Amino acid sequence: MAPKDPLLGTLKVCVLNLQSDGEAVTDTNPHLASCCELIELVLRKGLQQPVLSLVQRDYWQCFEQLPLQDACGRFSALSLALEQSRVCRKLLSSQGRGRYLLRLALSRKVLAQFISHLLHTPRVLEWYSPVKSILRNEEFMEPFMSLLLVLTHMEFKLDMENCSFLDESWVLPVCEVYEVVPCREVGMVLRYLSGRVFVLELTPGGQADVDGYIRPGDIIDEINGTSLRNSKCGQAGVVMSRLKGCPLSIRVLRWRAHDGTVYRPLVKLLRALRTENPALQLGPASSQQSAVTERRPSPSQCLHDGRIVYIVQYLGRVNIGMFGGKEVLQNAIPQVLQKNLPSKEVLLDMKETHLTCTDRNSKKNLFQHHYPEISCVGRFSQPDYTIFAFCVADTPDPTQSTGFCCVALKAGTIKECEEIVSRIAIGFKHTEWFV
Repeated sequence: MAPKDPLLGTLKVCVLNLQSDGEAVTDTNPHLASCCELIELVLRKGLQQPVLSLVQRDYWQCFEQLPLQDACGRFSALSLALEQSRVCRKLLSSQGRGRYLLRLALSRKVLAQFISHLLHTPRVLEWYSPVKSILRNEEFMEPFMSLLLVLTHMEFKLDMENCSFLDESWVLPVCEVYEVVPCREVGMVLRYLSGRVFVLELTPGGQADVDGYIRPGDIIDEINGTSLRNSKCGQAGVVMSRLKGCPLSIRVLRWRAHDGTVYRPLVKLLRALRTENPALQLGPASSQQSAVTERRPSPSQCLHDGRIVYIVQYLGRVNIGMFGGKEVLQNAIPQVLQKNLPSKEVLLDMKETHLTCTDRNSKKNLFQHHYPEISCVGRFSQPDYTIFAFCVADTPDPTQSTGFCCVALKAGTIKECEEIVSRIAIGFKHTEWFV
């Protein structure tokens, strides 16, 4: 009977589980971390440590020693993957770089090539024990390479930017991007701990508090592509001040894992944060976030991509001249109503950077405006308090400006009308508004 290695048997089961869905493998696949960990164990099994070196050798050093240029000195796909892993600023250890490389090789379908190249590089292969290593056992190598070839033919769609915890764990945190419109301040109190930037609390009424996207306990991983991994105290503030007046794209690592529990590598750090700040409350960042995520939509609302979208009536629009301040709304709204146009049931979707209005029946996009384009927004004072309107430039081309136009809509209830007006106004802080 041919000898068997328990690692290969377990890896085979893992690969079959990955195949079972028949879809692209993403970071949420429950078998991905186990599969990667088993490949890592195979690459570490029998790896001998140098006698006179203080640095412990890992499989990352094996890959680093591979000659990955062709005869003409050109870089191959393998060398490009290796270099991308080497320069990633979010990784601080050989373990993290090795894990990043394995994920990258799976995404680019080159993992089998890496291992094959290692097997044909004697000076590196000699680092492995001929007795213990799977890589130097001909009977084990054939089934191992077969499994790698199966993985090569599978589709892996992995978020390579979510790599800040690969130094510690194969299981990665929930990673999301928070888009912030230009504003005076985001309104976050930060705490630097173990090279990570934690959100300690949110400033009441600040942009982050109003948006309800970031929660205390979350980690700011990067801002507009600038990594904050292993950052020093105050570095996030320096980055934000440099980007003042610009839209921000903040990559956030959630303190909750995919299954809703605390992300395990953060347990000790969150405990330390609570010791320092007993008032720290982990959970939704604001009451508005709780309302958005927990309450069910009312009959005049619906869910779209996890956001509440308002079902309102589109009444029409009218040109109001060259002045778009809030004073014109009380005269502009009646001008729209006097046209007696048939109203349309529309979906009003207020995103982080802009709002869109879509015909509910035809699904046609009626208009889209970024918040900085809106000069004022307000609610009709009488007789119908559910009517609201906002003013925008009447043409997107400033060189051919024909003034401003007023867009009027009707909400389901007075409370909903006030809520919509407030959300549009907060979208860009210096927009004039009133309720």
